[in-house]
Amino acid sequence: MENMLEGKVILVGVSSSIAIFKACELVSQLRQRGAEVHVLMTTNATKLVSPLTFYALSGNPVIVDLFAAETHAVEHVTLADRADAYVIAPATANVIAKLAAGIADDAVTTTALACKAPLIVAPAMETKMWEHPATQRNIQTLKERGAILVEPEGGWLASGKIGKGRLASLDKILTAIEMVLARRQDLKGWRVLVTAGATREPIDAIRFLSNPSSGKMGVAVAEVAKERGAEVVLVAGHMEVAPPKGVKVVWAKTAQEMVDVVLRYADWFEVLVSAAAISDFAPKQVAEGKIRRSETEVLVLELEPTPDLLATVRTRCPNAFLVGFAAEVGEPVQAATEKLRRKGLDLIVANDVTQPNSGFGVDTNRCLFIARDGTVEPLPLMSKRAVAQRLWDKIRELRSKTS
Repeated sequence: MENMLEGKVILVGVSSSIAIFKACELVSQLRQRGAEVHVLMTTNATKLVSPLTFYALSGNPVIVDLFAAETHAVEHVTLADRADAYVIAPATANVIAKLAAGIADDAVTTTALACKAPLIVAPAMETKMWEHPATQRNIQTLKERGAILVEPEGGWLASGKIGKGRLASLDKILTAIEMVLARRQDLKGWRVLVTAGATREPIDAIRFLSNPSSGKMGVAVAEVAKERGAEVVLVAGHMEVAPPKGVKVVWAKTAQEMVDVVLRYADWFEVLVSAAAISDFAPKQVAEGKIRRSETEVLVLELEPTPDLLATVRTRCPNAFLVGFAAEVGEPVQAATEKLRRKGLDLIVANDVTQPNSGFGVDTNRCLFIARDGTVEPLPLMSKRAVAQRLWDKIRELRSKTS
């Protein structure tokens, strides 16, 4: 069996819970399995276990005080850039609250903000603290951002009471780390094309018809696919965010241009995720120069349908795995399901753009997956990056059933 930890850089953040003794064993196990382990501690954690203990177990200096003379000023940033995963175990209610609020006042929380690697959080605290609405809200916030939660267990607590709040078993934490590492390259060898952003259909030389799409969802989909090992081409319309690094970008202004570009790659891609907001209609005629208000009292535009990208691709690529997006107003299942069937899709991502913090221009989304067999999987409100991770999980699952 492949050792997922061999050669990986794992950061372990340790906070001041009595369960810290389990973190010692976690660090030891990670190192024994071939990982390069770096430990970061809160100041209060050092009152329970000496940094020297973690230094001996990890074989690397422990970071506690970012301003200490022996600590390089940006060492935690360097580690954050190199990390394959960051696990905080045990994570106290205090540290969880800081992570949720974006507070960075120690080595553990500052590194969390600087680190783009998957974050794994293993809480440990008294039952009443775990069940407190503030803690549960903070946990939900972290999950929406894509953090992996290793739920605490029930049992004997430091207070002498029995309840939920014990740090999860070492096996569960290690399994979560291995799962994250395995997922990071599970698309290796895949050829993926993603569309993102809004198309713009010209009315005259300076005006156009368009929509509020920012490109954030499509960029997240492309970025996550790249990180998980896929070869990715991004076909981008107008976007308010930069395309991800390491991804080939081909720009397309109009719906017709986007269709033309995608078809150029029709014999290359295996999976198409069309997250772009492509205009359904365009002016039948484009005026030369500028239409001036002084020259017309009423402006009448005659519109015609634009080419249907997904339907066109399905005809050209009968064996490709096609994923569409459906931005709806109101309950989205019926309309999205009809769109999936009409265009011959394998999967569609649907959402109601009138819901708070969901849809155009924001960093979060509340959507659902509808598969060709009719199954519906609703997702909670989460970051678009977290949605992208779940989307690729779903695509892998569905493709494995047909391979």
